[in-house]
Amino acid sequence: MKKIGLDVGEKTIGVAISDAFGWTAQGLTTIKWDENDYQTAMEELKSIISEHDIKEAVVGLPKNMNGTIGERGEASQRFAQFLQDQFDLTTVLWDERLTTMAAERVLLEADMSRKKRKKVIDKMAAVMILQSYLDAKQ
Repeated sequence: MKKIGLDVGEKTIGVAISDAFGWTAQGLTTIKWDENDYQTAMEELKSIISEHDIKEAVVGLPKNMNGTIGERGEASQRFAQFLQDQFDLTTVLWDERLTTMAAERVLLEADMSRKKRKKVIDKMAAVMILQSYLDAKQ
């Protein structure tokens, strides 16, 4: 059963998917959207979910360092509920603290230019969110 991992931001959604066995996460794309209008991401999400026969979504939950849920975390919770309601997916919120910084570090170590990093950082963060979830479930 394939899973989708999502790093949800205000303007972009990083997307990763798992292999059929749920062992590895691969970066797929970055969706440009308007957080105030979920319909701006609807068609692309629908296409990905259908094409890859996704049954479960892992949505990054950005917690504050003290473990509390702030404004960005609440936005992720709303988005996860939207996914569950619209696509009938099992939806899991997964602590994503430091994933974007870790993704940035990986890309820096790969000597990727700032311009290229900006294009793939959200997708890489989605991979890290999904992979940490998959690793925890094995």
